[in-house]
Amino acid sequence: MFHRTKTLAAAFAASTLLASPLFAGELVINTDTSDPAPKAAFEALIAGFEAENPDVEVTWNLFDHEGYKTSIRNFLTADAPDLANWYAGNRMLPYVNAGLFEPVDDVWDEHNLHETLASSEGSMTIDGQIWGVPYTYYQWGVYYRKDIFEANGIAVPKNWDDFKAAGAKLTAAGITPITIGTKYLWTAGGVFDYLNLRTNGYDFHMALTKGEIPWTDDRVRATMANWKELLDAGFFLDNHAAYSWQEALAPMVQGEAAMYVMGNFAVAPLREAGLTDDQLGFFQFPVINPDVPLAEEAPTDTIHIPSNAKNKEDAKKFLAYLARADVQTEINMTLGQLPINKDSSVGDDKFLQAGYEMLSSTDGGIAQFFDRDAPAEMAKAGMEGFQEFMVKPERLDKILERLEKVRNRVYK
Repeated sequence: MFHRTKTLAAAFAASTLLASPLFAGELVINTDTSDPAPKAAFEALIAGFEAENPDVEVTWNLFDHEGYKTSIRNFLTADAPDLANWYAGNRMLPYVNAGLFEPVDDVWDEHNLHETLASSEGSMTIDGQIWGVPYTYYQWGVYYRKDIFEANGIAVPKNWDDFKAAGAKLTAAGITPITIGTKYLWTAGGVFDYLNLRTNGYDFHMALTKGEIPWTDDRVRATMANWKELLDAGFFLDNHAAYSWQEALAPMVQGEAAMYVMGNFAVAPLREAGLTDDQLGFFQFPVINPDVPLAEEAPTDTIHIPSNAKNKEDAKKFLAYLARADVQTEINMTLGQLPINKDSSVGDDKFLQAGYEMLSSTDGGIAQFFDRDAPAEMAKAGMEGFQEFMVKPERLDKILERLEKVRNRVYK
């Protein structure tokens, strides 16, 4: 059974004009997976589903990223497909709150997904119900120069004291502990996320990004105090606000910096720049508060059933298929990312293996990243504040007061 693919450049109007008449067994899927690897992964996913379900014909409406972001609320409201891709955590919250996504607890119950997709269940749950199926994520953590650590007698740090001691040895050797480029702000968001997750835990972090906690709260100040310890110890690259994340790779490649708090997408350019896997390693961001379960940062892609979908029966079949270990293995081999199903397998890339092991065993929750978990205006103000704090930590009170004003405006 072939499937029909409609490439929609941007407009909701186009999807309406191109929509075919509904017939029994038609399953309409809208996605923004237009980049080469995601497009190939979805082509194979849909072909595999149709091969196992010959009575279902899939119509796939393929949008570009920007067109999708501007169209999704319209098509969920006026001309809903049967399935739509999106993101976990607070990014799905507006559509859940607006009644535009369907809860799918029955799919999770019937197919044992509470066990196989356990690492992402928290990020798929709002108000005690589950709102979709996750199919891929990738880890964040600390990438580091193994050879520099070994040359300076530094073991992989497991806790905050170890981490600060490692930094002290590095600075004594004339090496910057952490490279970072905050020119485009989001890298500072990643550092804040980990410090806050390790200081206060997942539930606090999500409540903060949902606007339920003041930025002037003492627990936020505790996170910033931990960050200031690193700033005072000279942990971060000088003039980081002048560098993009890619430009900040150079000091690590050249041996002038030893660590980078970053997502797994940094591995490819580090390898291309000449670092070998013998030189490059990865470790979990260390424990700060031993009473706080270890949450991780792993942006997660998801598929949802719109509340207004016409063919929910086949949509649930598709979600169950998508959740399977073999299917997630195949998708993520194409994507070069990590399957969420704990029974899936990953390739022999050591960083994917390390990330899969870390994320599959986490019990502290999975955050999506500051600019996904917080609304756009709050995310922008927050990341501007983080960058400013890294340059001028003495401005902390003014920064937090400014963020609190933004919170009061954004979450009315």
